Amino acid sequence: QVHLVQSGGGLVQAGGSLRLSCAASEQTFNNYLMVWFRQAPGKEREFVATVTLGVPNTYYSDSVKGRFTASRDSAKNTVYLQMNSLKPEDSAIYYCAARLYAGTIERSAEEYKYWGQGTQVTVSS
Repeated sequence: QVHLVQSGGGLVQAGGSLRLSCAASEQTFNNYLMVWFRQAPGKEREFVATVTLGVPNTYYSDSVKGRFTASRDSAKNTVYLQMNSLKPEDSAIYYCAARLYAGTIERSAEEYKYWGQGTQVTVSS
């Protein structure tokens, strides 16, 4: 069973920073690709960022590239999303998702079966 537990998020002013965490079991962390998505009201869930297993390559959506950083901590079986220079348009519910890693990066939410509980990020202008 894959269980993802998210923490972090909250309310911040534009230009500020927040860090999200997503904790998993060791088995999940070592075998599943853990990805960050977000969903704003009235919009589809969209890919935000991920960091791969093994050699930690990172992938980002164009809208967050250069401002967000995805990382992994194997000691804690946790992935992080450090969000800097936040903008009001970054406001959304952020989700951690996981799928068995097969060497490819899937950016469609439909490809992910396992999801964290979601956490609200609100950026005020």
